[in-house]
Amino acid sequence: MPDLRDRPTAMRTGEELDLSRLEPFLRTRFPDEHGSLSVQQYPSGHSNLTYAVSLGSREFVLRRPPFGSKVKSAHDMAREFRVLSRLHGVYPVAPEVLCYCDDESLLSAPFYLMKPIRGIILRKDPPPDLQFSADTARRLSESLIDNLARLHHIDYGSIGLADLGKPQGYLERQVRGWTERYQASRTHDLSEVESISSWMNNHLPPSSDAALIHNDYKYDNVVLDSLNVTRIVGVLDWEMCTIGDPLSDLGTALAYWIDPKDPEELQKIRWGPTNSPGSLTRAELVQRYSKAAARDVSNMVFYLAFARFKIAVIVQQIYYRYHQGLTKDQRFASMPELIKNLLLASLRTAESGAI
Repeated sequence: MPDLRDRPTAMRTGEELDLSRLEPFLRTRFPDEHGSLSVQQYPSGHSNLTYAVSLGSREFVLRRPPFGSKVKSAHDMAREFRVLSRLHGVYPVAPEVLCYCDDESLLSAPFYLMKPIRGIILRKDPPPDLQFSADTARRLSESLIDNLARLHHIDYGSIGLADLGKPQGYLERQVRGWTERYQASRTHDLSEVESISSWMNNHLPPSSDAALIHNDYKYDNVVLDSLNVTRIVGVLDWEMCTIGDPLSDLGTALAYWIDPKDPEELQKIRWGPTNSPGSLTRAELVQRYSKAAARDVSNMVFYLAFARFKIAVIVQQIYYRYHQGLTKDQRFASMPELIKNLLLASLRTAESGAI
């Protein structure tokens, strides 16, 4: 079987780490390692930056905020480290963290180290050498939604995370907050923003019961067993994790999920092989989640419309850094079209009443 595990490459220009400052820190924390230091960068991802670090025989993953970020609260390394340090013991697919550093003189920002999780990460399409049959696609989509339901069943109070968020008034704050974030990073005048914001404020459902939520749950944030890709061995990117409405977490997963019959503009923004033969549809995902989590899902139109709007704002925040010259990552240049399509999809969901 070919080795299809996710692999790092050279650090991107403008996102290099100062190894002369990082190395003394690592030598102090891991004094028994005497081999050389090497660092590469994982090429995917658009927000927090992730690096593969080798020190002698030890291997780590280093996470730090993006360079030039305007939204500091979205890249709180101490918060992310705390969540993972409490979560891994009861939810083993969350990464195991090792240490945190708040000394910004080292890498110009706080960072933390965690143990690597080996496996396959699916991007837009399965790797050509991966046998992705209809049965595999179905079982993987079932595993994905079942794993989300397991997360939502965790007793977050028992692991010391009850103060992570404020579930009371969660949806109202989310709609207001993401609208404000869009305005703070606006680069183009898009009429859809006002239309969907007005609709969401007029259609706020009562919040579901509170749960620990990931807030960015999709195929390229999960690691799959390289010998059985229907088995999830890791869930990554916990920067937006909080205590909130679990149906908003499901809505985010649905917003990333493109069905085979979706229009072409949505097919263009597909994040994973969700339209592969055998995969569950969005409607089927909702029904499976409802059974696994024992929750009422009758208001999922709102949650999907909101999630598509939220993702549009996240992409807008990323594009803002490129527009301002704070990053030279050319992947960001075409993002205005993606933002427009997400906003249109959000508005279409609201107007059609269908998921």
